[in-house]
Amino acid sequence: MEALQSQPNQGSFARLWRQLMFVPMLHSRWVTLEVRDRLTAKVGEAEVGHRGEVYLVIENHLPIHSAYHMDCRERAIELFSQCRVWDTEENTGVLVYINVCEHDLQIVADRGISTHVSPTVWRAMCDKAISGIKNNQVEASLTELLDEIGQLLRQHYYLEHDPQGNELSDTVMYIK
Repeated sequence: MEALQSQPNQGSFARLWRQLMFVPMLHSRWVTLEVRDRLTAKVGEAEVGHRGEVYLVIENHLPIHSAYHMDCRERAIELFSQCRVWDTEENTGVLVYINVCEHDLQIVADRGISTHVSPTVWRAMCDKAISGIKNNQVEASLTELLDEIGQLLRQHYYLEHDPQGNELSDTVMYIK
């Protein structure tokens, strides 16, 4: 698993306060069932032609019980483990984590694909998607990001036919 953050996380009362005050109805209106269905289809498209797996998690806010000590990067790594994204045959799982409250996006890539793709590439992809999200182009930015991840996986793990199928669900995980 590739970690992009190099310094340890400090506790944050500001982060905890944001999580406590977050009102999903005001900030996550874009996470409709239709959008989740379209993003689920896009995950499936992004997985065609390679041996990698893409897993998308959208979370309204960090778990309150750990929001003081845990930032979005640490939460993404925790979900990477909980959702078993690391458990693909060739270690080619990629988790995309969006935290609506924190306006943050993280990519956690397993060690197989991380041997081919540098942390700066993942960071640039995150930054580009976050920029689009800040410009209210949430779905379009995520769609483009999923396409880019699919292209990277095809570049390094090309597969003409997909005899094994999915190792992970394509369904977007939405955590309210």
